[in-house]
Amino acid sequence: MGVGGKTIALQLRLLGTATSQGVPVIGCHCATCRSRDPRDKRLRTSAVLSAGTANLNIDAGPDFRTQMLRARVECLDGILLTHEHNDHTAGLDDVRPFCFMQEIDMPVWCLPRVASDLKERFAYTFTNYPGVPRLDVREVAFGDAVPFAGEELRLLRVNHGKLPIVGFRIRDLAYLTDVKTLPAETLEQLTGLKTLVISCLNHQGTHSHLSVEESLGYARQIGAARTVLIHMSHRLGPHAEFQESLPPGIEVGYDGMLLDIP
Repeated sequence: MGVGGKTIALQLRLLGTATSQGVPVIGCHCATCRSRDPRDKRLRTSAVLSAGTANLNIDAGPDFRTQMLRARVECLDGILLTHEHNDHTAGLDDVRPFCFMQEIDMPVWCLPRVASDLKERFAYTFTNYPGVPRLDVREVAFGDAVPFAGEELRLLRVNHGKLPIVGFRIRDLAYLTDVKTLPAETLEQLTGLKTLVISCLNHQGTHSHLSVEESLGYARQIGAARTVLIHMSHRLGPHAEFQESLPPGIEVGYDGMLLDIP
């Protein structure tokens, strides 16, 4: 429910769906990187939740400025950071136009560990130097709820290898990036899900990222009617070919993809 007990229209737009290198990868001439399909032009993984004129960004990687311009986001209510890695935080300096136009310190929700990292890496934003972007860092824990447009994002634990990071559920959609494993308590919190957005690095996986089969395994276990894959490597092959290899109900995400939140 939204403000005043009225249900509001919520949408999640995928702003980027690539791994830390982006797609195409610099210097690579594989079929994916040479593809002319616009769905194979992937910025670093990020998304924006929207409800009317309200917007909450999920992560702010090195492509943040381009993503904001491309999606025509002109007002930002805050940013939820899933974790501190560069492909999820390097664009934070570019929040400054929002800070200036809206005359705010930008709310940034993150784990305490991430907050400490930001205060070191972006120390200048916490000074009185003129013209810097101002960050209003708000520390959160797993199980907390982040308010947005009269709704709540319930924060979930995701294991990115050995690193605990943030995923979230809002209504019947869950967004889980940089996954390697999901704790039992997180799986319980995904009961009744209709839309699952989950990372899928490549065919082999790594110590900190899911393989295709591992992603599909979680999709089957969670049982959402719709699963959308994100945070994908060029090694998965061109979008159209990869999509053909997947079972019904599994979709390859792409930059600009718009998901209605049931």
